[in-house]
Amino acid sequence: MESLTLESFEQASEIVKKVTLPTKLVYSEYLSKETGGKIYLKPENMQYTGAYKVRGSYYKISRMSEEEREHGLITASAGNHAQGVAYAAQQFGCKATIVMPTVTPLIKVNRTKSYGAEVILHGDVYDDACAYALKLAEEKGYTFVHPFDDLEVATGQGSIAMEIVQELPTVDYILAPIGGGGLITGVSTLAKMLNPKIKVIGVEPKAAASMTAAFNAGEPVTLDSADTIADGTAVKRVGENIFPYAKENIDEILLVEDDELIGAFLDMVENHKMVVENSGLLTVAALKQMNLKGKKAVAILSGGNMDVITMSSIVQHGLIQRDRIFSVSVLLPDKAGELVRVAKTIADAKGNVIKLEHNQFVSTNRNAAVELRITMEAFGTEHKNEILQALEDEGLRPREISAKLY
Repeated sequence: MESLTLESFEQASEIVKKVTLPTKLVYSEYLSKETGGKIYLKPENMQYTGAYKVRGSYYKISRMSEEEREHGLITASAGNHAQGVAYAAQQFGCKATIVMPTVTPLIKVNRTKSYGAEVILHGDVYDDACAYALKLAEEKGYTFVHPFDDLEVATGQGSIAMEIVQELPTVDYILAPIGGGGLITGVSTLAKMLNPKIKVIGVEPKAAASMTAAFNAGEPVTLDSADTIADGTAVKRVGENIFPYAKENIDEILLVEDDELIGAFLDMVENHKMVVENSGLLTVAALKQMNLKGKKAVAILSGGNMDVITMSSIVQHGLIQRDRIFSVSVLLPDKAGELVRVAKTIADAKGNVIKLEHNQFVSTNRNAAVELRITMEAFGTEHKNEILQALEDEGLRPREISAKLY
């Protein structure tokens, strides 16, 4: 397997142009204001397959012999690599078999099939799917295309750094998400070759920090679990082949809680009109941990393949998390005009009621208490507190309860 050389990165950068869309940097006024730096986004979520993964897959297949291609390819993937391999294989006219974990979102399964690949669902996590794919590769003579632990695949992913540096030569920081480590290895190795002053920051989900564990141990180790909503980076063990390069070239690794990704999703949708999947939001969420005043930073948005059900759930949680939606319970005497009094108080405070539940059976003495549960919209925490205060001033003694939109 070739090592990561400047020559191979240059070659890969030219070759991948055949299958990639130009993802020009997007300057983020919102994130720049939040951080005090100049923040740019590298929108790989806008690639044809919805993620950067096609780069590594296509470069890898371009390096194979005719014979290897004829035997067919196999890989394992939680989604984006699957689509990358399927699409790249379709471009070369070779058969691809993809093993995906049984929990893979339907959109990723269907998209992968749409590029002409055969999909086999096996195991709960990526690691189970990978073991099965390797077994099939041996049995059927397929060439295994590793999602991250392959220097040619990492070289293809490194083409992102080439594009960033060409477009923004004075970049100070490049942030990349880490799952198995292929993307960060390619990006950090090439970035350091082009300009050693560039700092490359890796970002992992806190609940699947496999590269952090490897750095601490001095070698890849297997985590007990990788339970995170950032499914594309839920990898228990980083690659053996890429690890020496990652260790040498990554300047720092930051960890992000799942909850922070929810806010980052809303920021992207509201401020940039972009759908970015949870793993791709790691870099955005990590910005607030850094001191970027007066610096230029590029956050790589690695993918945008998120199914609509997940999206709606994240939007709902995000609105609740930011106090844009909340619920209260008030106890009222069961007499005419009480409901109107509550509604008027909320309306006067400019709150917007979206759901009411009236429960007459909360107490045996209905004259004393009927429960009213109100779910409403606010502009944020300050406005929510104003509404609660208005209800309090009216003598309604609101009790905040967990909000549900259904």
